[in-house]
Amino acid sequence: MSSRVPYFSIFILFLIIFISFFGEYFYSSSPFTFDKNAILLSPSLEHPMGTDRLGRDILARVIEGGKVSLLIGLGSAIVSSLIGLIMGVSAGYFKGFWDKSFVFIVDLFLTFPTFFLLLTLVSYIPASSVILIIVISITGWMGTARLIRSQSYKISAQPFIKVLKIAKVPNQKIFFKYFLPLVAPIFFVSFTFGVSGAILAESGLSYLGLGVTPPSMSWGSILSGGKPLMDIAWWVSFFPGLMIFLVTLSLIQISDYLQDRANSKDKN
Repeated sequence: MSSRVPYFSIFILFLIIFISFFGEYFYSSSPFTFDKNAILLSPSLEHPMGTDRLGRDILARVIEGGKVSLLIGLGSAIVSSLIGLIMGVSAGYFKGFWDKSFVFIVDLFLTFPTFFLLLTLVSYIPASSVILIIVISITGWMGTARLIRSQSYKISAQPFIKVLKIAKVPNQKIFFKYFLPLVAPIFFVSFTFGVSGAILAESGLSYLGLGVTPPSMSWGSILSGGKPLMDIAWWVSFFPGLMIFLVTLSLIQISDYLQDRANSKDKN
């Protein structure tokens, strides 16, 4: 039996997405306004998440930063998952030279620790949301590709696929009609993991000062701004860190559920 639907995780995820993209219509404080009379105020009714060392409202900044973090996470996961899908299906279907090339490319990428490869790429390229999406995608497609390649090998060994090849059915039709529906469960599991991984990667880069540049902000850059204030103003880093934790945990639980469903279908 598959696990129960993680309704609470889905609710938390959609709530955070809603707050990030529509919260500014319900909470009017500006994330950019300095207030010398409101420096490092603790959470209160006026400032529910407190203020930072420049008097800026943390809740307003968390709402604004959420847009960037979620868009980078979603954009990176879409690009890396599509690259992994194309590479994995092609390697499992064509085999031979293409498969050997695939293995070489993946091994080449995996030779370098992913996060250090990210650091190296970002160090030489001025960071922006688009650049971060591209860089995180380049370093994050290998896991999806390897899983889909493995599944594609099993599919291509099926008798009906061999019959379609003998009948000279176009490869595009075989891919879209037969391969994609069968690898879809793995794709969506990898995609949910990819979103959480991309958010964590962006947060790590921003925490090190290599992420989005001011005045743009993300949860990672807000968290980084509170790093020197941990002892006297815990709330500056706590709330953006909490958002990262909740989104990541929710996505992992949703991904676990999808994986359980996929495994139960395979057994049946």
